[in-house]
Amino acid sequence: MITPKETLLLIIDVQAKLASAVFEADLVEKNIGKLLRACKLLGVPAIYTEQYPKGLGHTIDPLKELIGDDQPFEKLSFSCCGGEGFMDRLRSLGRNDILVVGMETHVCVYQTCVELLEFGYNVHLVTDGVSSRTPENRALGIKCIERAGGVPTSTEMAIFELLRVAEGDTFKAISKIIKE
Repeated sequence: MITPKETLLLIIDVQAKLASAVFEADLVEKNIGKLLRACKLLGVPAIYTEQYPKGLGHTIDPLKELIGDDQPFEKLSFSCCGGEGFMDRLRSLGRNDILVVGMETHVCVYQTCVELLEFGYNVHLVTDGVSSRTPENRALGIKCIERAGGVPTSTEMAIFELLRVAEGDTFKAISKIIKE
């Protein structure tokens, strides 16, 4: 199971032009926002990327507001692992479990997950936090990531796995996030 001390949230390419074109965009964006807020409360760091921002725009405003002052890793490679400085930053955080969300499931998310697995990371794919332009490509991406060794999870499952106990102020705050 994932723990706050070993986990990192990776948000892949949730950018204006992609986010407006993917299947169930509103639900995916809402789930990523919930997960990001819960991770902040639990001390789980986040890294986010942008694929060719000149053409696809920047990270959508609601997520950018939650992320704060951190800067995105800009990339041209589909896999985040090929982005300049990305692997150095990931290694510096010393986390082995990577919660993955983002767009598009069958391209950048898939290629990143496979490479992270090859590098020895435990990949936990948040299936309700990823999407593609078509439901078929989303489903195919999820299936291929699972076959490669990625562990499927959901927004709520991941949050409660990180939380572990139903007590205290953190639980109360996270319960409010979940119910939104």
